[in-house]
Amino acid sequence: MPKKGGRHAEMGKEMQTPCKRAKVEAESSASVMNFESPDGLFGSLISPIKQEMFFREYWEQKPLLVQRNDPMLAAYYQSLFQLSDLKELCSQGLCYGRDINICRSVNGKKKVLNKEGKVNYMQLKKDFDQKKATIQFHQPQRFKEELWKIQEKLECYFGSLVGSNVYITPQGSQGLPPHYDDVEVFILQLEGEKHWRLYKPTVHLAREYNVESEDRIGNPTHEFILKPGDLLYFPRGTIHQADTPLWISYSTHVTISTYQNNSWGDFLLDAIPGLVFDTAKEDVALRRSIPRQLLMQVDVADSTKNLSSLLRRLADRLENTRELRSSDMKKDFIMNRLPPCLGCDSDALTPGGKLPKIDSKIRLQFRDHVVITVEPDQENSVSITKLPSYTWGRSAGWMLHLQEGFFEVNFVFLPQQTHGLRFPLSYLDALKQIWSSSTVYVKELNLASDAEKVNLALSLWTECLIEVV
Repeated sequence: MPKKGGRHAEMGKEMQTPCKRAKVEAESSASVMNFESPDGLFGSLISPIKQEMFFREYWEQKPLLVQRNDPMLAAYYQSLFQLSDLKELCSQGLCYGRDINICRSVNGKKKVLNKEGKVNYMQLKKDFDQKKATIQFHQPQRFKEELWKIQEKLECYFGSLVGSNVYITPQGSQGLPPHYDDVEVFILQLEGEKHWRLYKPTVHLAREYNVESEDRIGNPTHEFILKPGDLLYFPRGTIHQADTPLWISYSTHVTISTYQNNSWGDFLLDAIPGLVFDTAKEDVALRRSIPRQLLMQVDVADSTKNLSSLLRRLADRLENTRELRSSDMKKDFIMNRLPPCLGCDSDALTPGGKLPKIDSKIRLQFRDHVVITVEPDQENSVSITKLPSYTWGRSAGWMLHLQEGFFEVNFVFLPQQTHGLRFPLSYLDALKQIWSSSTVYVKELNLASDAEKVNLALSLWTECLIEVV
C-alpha cells in the first residue's frame, strides 16, 4: 500500500506546482446550487472561481482545488449520497459489477473483491469493515434526483455526456492504485475526509485509463485533504491516488466525469468520412482509381504525395463551405444523455395549457435538450435508441433526417421509446425559427399557408415540445 501522509496539520502543503485554493466563508454563500440554467449550475459548482478564469487557466491544463468553509454547502454535498443510503439501495436488487464494485489497492495493484449476483448489504458492510474494501457505486444519479439534476445541467453546459461514481473508503485504506483517466474529473467531497496526491502526467490529455507504478511517477505535485463541501478538478491524464486517513472512520466522495472521447481527433474521425463522401460527388479527383496493386505494396511514397494533395483539396472545400457534419458523436450524445429532471410530476409529460392557434405566441420547451442535425438518411429508417429506465422526466432530442424532400423529427422519450414526426422539407426553416427564438408567433412561421403553420405548432405541442405563452 502506498505510504500515507501525516496528520491534517501537516497537510495542505504543495510541492513544485501550486494548486489554486479558494476559501469561502459560510456567510458568503447566498445559495447552495443554481439550477436556473446550465451556465448557472456550473458557475455555482466551481464558485468562487469565475468560469472565464477556470477555462483560461485550469481546463485541460492543471488541477484546481477549492477548499470551502461552508456548512450549507457541506450539508448539501452530504445529501447527494451517504454510506447510510446503501442499506435501502441494496434492497432494490443491486448487482456486483453492474451497480457496485468493491476493491482495494494492494501493492500498487487494484484487487477486486466482488461476489457473484446480487449485493447483500450485510456482506457488503462486512467487506467494508473487515477487509477495508472501497465501495464503488456506479451511476448514482439513477437513484438520487439531485445528482441527476447536476449531471443533466452539466451535459447541457458541456455538450458532452457526463458520468459519475461514488467512492466510499474505510479508515486507513485506499481503493485504487496510482492511475490516470481519459476524462475530465470533478471531485465533490461528501462525507469524512480524503487524502489526495496528484502527480505530473506521463501522458498529457490521455485517451485511456492506465495504472502507473510508484517508482515511475515520482513525487506528488500536489498533496492535500478534502473535506465535505470541497471540490477538486483535474484534467485527463493527471496521475492521482487517494486514501482515507487513519483518524477518519470513512470517506465518501462522488467523481463526476466528462469529455471522454470528445477531442478534435475524435470529431475528425467522425466528420471526415462525410466530408469525403460529399466532396467526391463534385470532385473527380477523389473518384479516380487508386494505383494498381497499391494495397499490396510496401513502398507507397508516391501515393502518399497524391493522398496529401487530396487532403489539401478536402481542406480547401471545408474552408469554402464551412460545413463539417458530425454524425455518430452527435447521435450518441443525443441518444444517451440524461433527460430533463421533472421530478415526479407526470402531468408535465402530457400536453396542457392553451391549444396553439394562428395568433398564438409559442416557445420551445427543453431548449437545452434540443439539437438539430440535417443529414442524408440512406437507410430510410428512423434512428432507434435504448435509454435507461429512469423514473423522472424525458429527453426531447430533435433528429432531422433529410431524404427525398422530407425529413424526420425524432423525439426520444422514457422509458425506452422513440417517437418520430415526419414533415415536408419545407418545414425546416420554420423549425429553425422555433429553435432559435425565445418566442415566436405561429402566424410568423416561415411556411406557405396558415394551415401548415398551425399543423406544425399542433404537432410539436402534442409532443410537449412547445407551449403557448
